Amino acid sequence: MTGKRVYIYCEGQTEETFVKRILSSYLAGVGIYAYPVAAATKRTARKKFKGGVTTYDRIKHQLEMLCKQYESELVTTMIDYYALPPETPELSDSVGDANVKARRVEEAIKKDIGEPNLFVHLQIHEFEALLFSDPRAFEILVEDGEGMERVEKMVRIRADFSTPEDINNAYETAPSKRIAHVFPTYKKVTDGLSVAELVGIDAMLLECPHFAEWVRLLIRLAR
Repeated sequence: MTGKRVYIYCEGQTEETFVKRILSSYLAGVGIYAYPVAAATKRTARKKFKGGVTTYDRIKHQLEMLCKQYESELVTTMIDYYALPPETPELSDSVGDANVKARRVEEAIKKDIGEPNLFVHLQIHEFEALLFSDPRAFEILVEDGEGMERVEKMVRIRADFSTPEDINNAYETAPSKRIAHVFPTYKKVTDGLSVAELVGIDAMLLECPHFAEWVRLLIRLAR
């Protein structure tokens, strides 16, 4: 196999599967091979538990280890800005719109960890924002054509914001909360990935500027 390897530290199973099923195929098309690494929450003598972020120190430690393990390769992240631990550098002092705040925290994390092969990326505000790149894709969650009014609700939500990444991150109005309000049985991993596959990476890159910036820079740095 020829091409550059990139290791993507993922917040949870949804992001890990997204990289495996969607993003990796896109990157492979330009000669870059993406390998997701799920965040570890704890270890026992028999098992390693994965998924979710608990403390910033844990994130920092795992990224430091990952950067050293793959010191000749690029390491990046796919972590929700919305769910960052409160002690994350610059998080409490971050002001401005979503893109400005995310960039400031990304730069602060990279500076704090200090590994030259680390490129930090935060999802604004969370993975589910990507799904609003084509809200009509939520039709896949409608059974036998019943409940299409729910899809129209998703279309109206998207229309209220300049980009999917601007859908705000208050506890009750974050993208995932909005989806769950309209589709009460929504399951992040199974349903979220089904919608994401229907939306497609091209629509996400077109509609989500911060996500697109990450992918473009990832391609440039990895070559």
